[in-house]
Order: sequence, then structure tokens, then C-alpha cells
Amino acid sequence: MSETDDPLIIESIDQVHRIATATKPAHPLISVVGASWQPPMDVKVPLLHRRIISNLYAVSLKRGNECGLKYGRTYYDFQEGSLLCLAPGQSIIPITEPSDLDSEHAGWTLLFHPDLLRRTNLAEQMREYSFFGYESHEALHLSETEGQTLTSIVQTIEKEYAHIDAFSDELLVSHLQLFLNYCKRFYARQFISRSNPHQDVVVRLEKFLGEYFQSVRPAQEGLPNVVVCAKAMGYSADYLSDLLRKETGRNTRDHIHHFLIEQAKNRLLSSDQTVSEIAFSLGFEHPQHFSKLFKSKTGLSPGAYRQ
Repeated sequence: MSETDDPLIIESIDQVHRIATATKPAHPLISVVGASWQPPMDVKVPLLHRRIISNLYAVSLKRGNECGLKYGRTYYDFQEGSLLCLAPGQSIIPITEPSDLDSEHAGWTLLFHPDLLRRTNLAEQMREYSFFGYESHEALHLSETEGQTLTSIVQTIEKEYAHIDAFSDELLVSHLQLFLNYCKRFYARQFISRSNPHQDVVVRLEKFLGEYFQSVRPAQEGLPNVVVCAKAMGYSADYLSDLLRKETGRNTRDHIHHFLIEQAKNRLLSSDQTVSEIAFSLGFEHPQHFSKLFKSKTGLSPGAYRQ
């Protein structure tokens, strides 16, 4: 089966169990599958090299290279102790059949449907967990202790949904929020412990912006946005913003605006271009948008700053 075949669209927890396990789900909105302490997976539908689009949240921990997949445009083997988070609507392409996993592998996949979060505070807070927007090469690499912490919470979740009562959903959401908060903490640790490869991120971003504004791209393509900058640097938009925020306290958009205003100041004071000409040269479609942004950042209009 090739990547051009119709994608397999996953809509529910029950569908996952019918496709990939020999068991029925204990809860309709949350499940743990592919765990080392569970029976081996029983995949009933060929998944190799087939695009899978899931409308569930998924968090997978793998302890070795037993699970390969293509995510976006990149082929990726789970590295030891790596955690990959997928949001609804994202797609993957397995390059190893789940049924071929080594029986000695240690890991799990936690799946939950967005409906589990309806009418809870966590539904609104999910946007804070920006790691669901990261690319696969930005996966979280866990220490042994961190992996044990997350696995313990996942096992607690599994025990909780095995016996459903009036309190189950509230407790499941609480455990899930605890799990996600630990993921957030461990990503913050990763940004620090892996700072050497990223320590020049600000320099690289400013170099890119400098080259961008010195070229014809602003006139042709408009203002650079977060996605454009992240792609040029080899990151996802969310990861770059989180990395910059950790390093400097400001996200990518803030850095773009700061660099843009500095460019505008230079041009206002060192050229005879009109405000409108400067706005267009920087990539603004409408000069009034430039003037509004400039005043919001400096407290002065472009004309007043020039004077």
C-alpha cells in the first residue's frame, strides 16, 4: 500500500481497538494501547506506509527503535525514551507494522478524545500545551526517572477508567492534567539541558530577519510571520516560540516586531523615504497598519519619531 492510497481516518477510541487490539475499550473516550504490560497488539488492518489521520489526542512513549513512522515530511525512528505528542487532525505514516514490535519493547500510547474535555477547564487550557504542535524531531527525550513518572500516571489512568462510576471522568481529567503538566515541566528541562544546540537561536533568527529585510522578499512576500521564520530555522512554529520564550522571555512574534521596529527607526532617520514608502518596503500592505504597530511599540507615530 502506498502513501497515495486513501488515508485511514481515526474518529474514536472504539475504532482504534477494533483496528489494532483484541480487546474492547473500557472507556469510550480514553484508552492506553500498545503498552508493554498489555497483551501484544492484534492489528487487523494493514497500516504499513498508509497515512493515518487521527481526530484523537495521542501521546506515545517508546523505549527503543521498534516503532518507525513518517510524520510530516520526515521519516523518524523513536529514540530511546522519546515521547511524541499528536493533536487531532495531524497525520502519521507507520513504516513499521505495530504487530511486528519486539515483545520486549517498553512503552505505551495514551489516546483521548477531545470530547472527554468538554465542559472542563482543561479544554480551554489545552492551548497551553504547545508541544502538541511540535514536529517529530522536536520530541521530548525523557530520562529514566521522567519516563517512570509518566508511566506511573498512565497506569493510574488505566486503572481509573477500568471501573467507571459517577466520579470517573472528573478524576480522569485531573490525572490527565497532571500528566500534561509533567510533560510541560520535562520540556522545560529539555530546553535547558539541550541549550548548547539552541543557544544561538536568537542570533540565527536575527540573521534570518536581517537577510530577509535586506532582500526583495518583503515587497514580494510581505512581512515574515512565525511560520516563515520557524521553517527557515528548521523548527515548528510552536517549538521556536517556546524555545525563544525560554531563552529570552519573548516569543517569535515579539522578536519579529522588535526587529521590524528597529529597521523602521533606521530607515526613518537615515533616508528621505516617506512613511508610506518605508511601510511598503518593510512588507506592509497598508501604511496605516505600519503606523499603528510603530506607535504601539514606541509611543510615537513614525512622523513624530522622525522629527
